[in-house]
Amino acid sequence: AEPHGGEEEQEEPQLGLGPAGTARPAGGEEAAGGGAAARTAASWRGSARRSLKMAAAEPGAAPGGGGSVPVLFCFSVFARPSSVPHGAGYELLIQKFLSLYGDQIDMHRKFVVQLFAEEWSQYIDLPKGFLVNERCKVRLVPLQIQITTLGNLTPSSTVFFCCDMQERFRPAIKYFGDIISVGQRLLQGARLLGIPVIVTEQYPKGLGSTVQEIDLTGAKLVLPKTKFSMVLPEVEAALAEIPGVRSIVLFGVETHVCIQQTALELIGRGLEVHIVADATSSRSMMDRMFALERLARTGIIVTTSEAILLQLVADKEHPKFKEIQNLIKASAPESGLLSK
Repeated sequence: AEPHGGEEEQEEPQLGLGPAGTARPAGGEEAAGGGAAARTAASWRGSARRSLKMAAAEPGAAPGGGGSVPVLFCFSVFARPSSVPHGAGYELLIQKFLSLYGDQIDMHRKFVVQLFAEEWSQYIDLPKGFLVNERCKVRLVPLQIQITTLGNLTPSSTVFFCCDMQERFRPAIKYFGDIISVGQRLLQGARLLGIPVIVTEQYPKGLGSTVQEIDLTGAKLVLPKTKFSMVLPEVEAALAEIPGVRSIVLFGVETHVCIQQTALELIGRGLEVHIVADATSSRSMMDRMFALERLARTGIIVTTSEAILLQLVADKEHPKFKEIQNLIKASAPESGLLSK
């Protein structure tokens, strides 16, 4: 395999799929080999498939003749032999990686494609204008970006998630009355501070709507679901409409199911997650406590409603401080979190 059209090399653009599902070559507006602007993941796949079909249908158009070239595609600990049309470039390599490893690739991370260079006996970033002309080995490398989670909250970068606080759960969930009370307090605070609220209801046809005590006035989205996680396409689209979202404050039921799965999906998308311990519960206290412990170990912040609200105002001189103070004058119930 050799660069097409000269010896010059440059750093290969990194394929990054952000929260809105757009493909972004990092550090610029153009992707290698085609000068294409950033596109959606579906667009990446579609254009690569079209290129693949054209290359297969018109082998004479590919540099150096037609036919296919064997390529070893490596990702993580895996190595899978395949082939691409002679003269295939960056987009077709990306498409092949997606077809071989799609279920294992985190589409919200950034990656760089590297080529094994015999000259150096190691992988190098894919050279500028690279085209596959002979047998070669390539790998897809996720970029390791160290993110320090500080837990800072500001109203402008925060969204509240209220998960499945529904009527049919009332008799089954431990301390359900307490977490309703705390959840309502959080939603009042969100309205005072202008924080967007996203609400889901798990199979409302069978489990009923959100309890009447929870006032959903002003919620950005109230969405039925069957998936346990709140991270649905509609939710991702709603988040994409809110500029600068960094932190999610999450509460509701059940801690070890919908809350846990939502939190894990959100941190996988690079968002910081704060779970409100006194506003989330399960049918079993053992499930609840072990879920909170597990989530804390993954870097999710387990905190309390009062800590959240006071962190969001941050200063006694905040124009909404008095109103927030009135919300928390009566301490939130312990919701069974502390042994007597």
